[in-house]
Amino acid sequence: MKGLLILGLSLVLVACQLTTQPLSAPPLPSWQPSTGVTSPHSVGAIIDLASGELLTAEALVQQLAKVPRVLIGEKHDNLAQHQAQLWLLQAVAAQRPTGSVVLEMLHQEQQPLVTAVQQRLAQGKQVADLAQALQWRGWDWEQYAELIHYLVAQPAPIKAANFSREQLLAIYQQPPLLAGVHSNAAEVQQQLQQQIAQAHCQQLPSAQLPKMLAVQQQRDRLMAEVSLAAATPSLLLAGSYHVRKDLGVPLHLKDLAPATAEPTQLKVLILVEQGAAPLSLQQADYLWITPAAPAQDYCAQLKKPGKQ
Repeated sequence: MKGLLILGLSLVLVACQLTTQPLSAPPLPSWQPSTGVTSPHSVGAIIDLASGELLTAEALVQQLAKVPRVLIGEKHDNLAQHQAQLWLLQAVAAQRPTGSVVLEMLHQEQQPLVTAVQQRLAQGKQVADLAQALQWRGWDWEQYAELIHYLVAQPAPIKAANFSREQLLAIYQQPPLLAGVHSNAAEVQQQLQQQIAQAHCQQLPSAQLPKMLAVQQQRDRLMAEVSLAAATPSLLLAGSYHVRKDLGVPLHLKDLAPATAEPTQLKVLILVEQGAAPLSLQQADYLWITPAAPAQDYCAQLKKPGKQ
């Protein structure tokens, strides 16, 4: 009888060990070198900006899995970066359950659609046309399709964290007051206005810059608010400027709930194209160097009729 009891306890312990061990990580993107990267300028380099050390992708995941909130910055038209995001989401989920995923690419009026799709898939039903079911607009579906297909099939809820076009227009026409010391700092707003002017190829009339700044910062504020309301551990996917520690969502988290922006509670990873300007610890915690997207003349596109 004693032997059976010991055997039973042993089986229980083995079962517990099996259920608590992290799942294996998925294969890395094909462009990520299989051997160690030795240069911080090479594709595949992952840099810990606090120490200056190069990390493996697996070591990065272990660091990100320790904190309640992770912000991941992207260049929207870089497919390699979306592949890196997909790998990160899968690899982090293999380390610990994901509470929620917050997306800049979905506006809040799409939230009921996203929730309905996730519920339908959880019931074992099919969604014939995911882009149509989500009323996907304004973002290149080919860039995001694989990532979104993965996310909607997961138990972690997706949270929409952007405004609709109508809401953005209302903000532009009548900018609301923005509360908070950190997000209202003169240096922050000056840098953002410079970035907005540069992004619009210096074509914006100066009178429009404060309105465009209001749009940018209200979007950052909304992402922070949605992140605070979302279940943790959470991941936010957004454009690089939105997640920067010195300009974006982290400042709004400091204004809204200072403890959530502490280094032990929040990490910022920015995916950076090879050859892009370097970033510092004041701007991000980690960098992952990816292949550059095919070069585009954004200014030429902006100057096309109907684009201004």
